[in-house]
Amino acid sequence: MDILITTKKSEGVERLLEVSVPLVAVRDEEEKTAKKYAASVRLPGFRPGKAPAAMVRKRFKDAIRQQVIETLVQEAFKEVMSREKLDVAAQPHVHDVRFEDDQPLTFELHLEVRPKLELSRTEGFSVARASGLVTEEQVNEQLETLRDQKATWTPADGQPREGDMVKVLLATPKNDGDEMPEGSPYDLVLGGGQAIAGIEELVMELAGGETKERVVKWPDDFPDEAQRGQSKRVRVTLQDVKRKAAPALDDAFAREVGDFDGLDALRTAVRADLQQHSTRDADAAVRSALLDQIIAANPFDVPPSWVNRMIDDYMQAYQIPDEQRKQFAGEFAAVAEKQVRRGMLIDALAEQHQLAASEKDVDERVAKVAEQRGTEPGQVYASLQKAGRLPEIERSITEEKVFEWLTSRNDVTNAIDS
Repeated sequence: MDILITTKKSEGVERLLEVSVPLVAVRDEEEKTAKKYAASVRLPGFRPGKAPAAMVRKRFKDAIRQQVIETLVQEAFKEVMSREKLDVAAQPHVHDVRFEDDQPLTFELHLEVRPKLELSRTEGFSVARASGLVTEEQVNEQLETLRDQKATWTPADGQPREGDMVKVLLATPKNDGDEMPEGSPYDLVLGGGQAIAGIEELVMELAGGETKERVVKWPDDFPDEAQRGQSKRVRVTLQDVKRKAAPALDDAFAREVGDFDGLDALRTAVRADLQQHSTRDADAAVRSALLDQIIAANPFDVPPSWVNRMIDDYMQAYQIPDEQRKQFAGEFAAVAEKQVRRGMLIDALAEQHQLAASEKDVDERVAKVAEQRGTEPGQVYASLQKAGRLPEIERSITEEKVFEWLTSRNDVTNAIDS
């Protein structure tokens, strides 16, 4: 098809092309489509396929016209892709279709092309790697967290204090001058941020069964903007107080937590677990810093559609309602674009240096997982395939190979040695 292609916009990855299909091609397609209709439609008084072509054209003018547009736009699009050698990044959009009698068919094609990353510099960068050493304080904090998880709540006498769980009746009038309504029950852990500070202070002045009323000021950063900074009468009745009692940190506690001979064994396991997480976090920070430095040294454009797709993935993961997309997109656009850039860089490095995961790599990883689970590799492979997780395994291996390649060619300094 001898179409005319005019570039109206070419900025970064965006292209806006005006496409014109010549009149002769339009007439040929109209004739071809009209014949197809004449051969298949039924008109009163005529046998199938015997109705006059002129009558068919008049009776089915709109349907024929629509079919011609769809066919010519589709064929012209294929011609544009072939002639312009475009590697599109997302589904192109057709706009402003113009189709008048005895005129060429014209339309605009808006598309994004897949950027080609020219990585002129990927070596010679320096990154400081955090030591990742676990401190005694971190181990103690984790042990306290375990104690807190095993704690029990027991009734307490006297005034409540921070950390206590209280049951209260809380009442406040809707408007100034209104009568105080019946209180609503609430369970609160004092000091946990579940109630505004003024109400918690009032609760901690009460004894069991006691009621107090006073004016409390709502904070200036209260989630409900309409109530920010307002002062309201508040009545609180303290119904119940419970205090948390954590078990002693001893050998018996260690045996209750898990299969440990005593507290020393539990402490060793906690330290090893924290060290594993700390090492993984330090490695991730090095990888992130390396990618950011390489991206800064090798600027490239990002298809907006890819960023929008990443935002949609975040929305689905965080279960964000569609009506909040605009606000969410505004908050996460920079994060999404950064993720897309990093992914594009990893893909480019994997392609340029033959670092993509092979079938053998995937098979070896599956075999390793099977060994850890004590089962057959075939069963693990089938399970991963059914769950759609094989691409995830492949991607993970590719990223590992890319990062190994990067860290071997750049200066990674361990903070512990500096």
